[in-house]
Amino acid sequence: MDFTLEVIPLPVTDIDRARDFYRDKVGFHVDIDQEVMPGMRIVQLTPPGSGCSIALGEAIWDMAQGQTAPAPGTYQGLQLCVTDIKAAHAELVGRGLEVSEPVQYSPDDGATFMYFKDPDGNGWAVQEYRRRETEPLHQLLADLRRQR
Repeated sequence: MDFTLEVIPLPVTDIDRARDFYRDKVGFHVDIDQEVMPGMRIVQLTPPGSGCSIALGEAIWDMAQGQTAPAPGTYQGLQLCVTDIKAAHAELVGRGLEVSEPVQYSPDDGATFMYFKDPDGNGWAVQEYRRRETEPLHQLLADLRRQR
């Protein structure tokens, strides 16, 4: 059985401000923005090309038994991958996002990163992984599934 990671709840203080930030500055698509049950509004956003989304909402953790809501701004190390970090940097800066300059830690593919924070301080990394240009993750996963 496959277990796919598809949604990560993200703690924020202001759902509208976070939605606008991720939509307008980072370029995520708004999949859901509605009250899914009385008193429970969910905003789900997906990065372009991703199979995993983030979910914003105060009551998300109320539904999960035994879980405590993390404080807004405490998530660090969330990571996006791109095939061309210079183009991604230009796009994000063009959207008005404050993002660091790309840093190449070694010449190896996968060793170049840039960083940004959302309005609450949740920290993100953007990793350049050029190999995904010719080997998209969805294709590799489909190939692995066929080999089983």
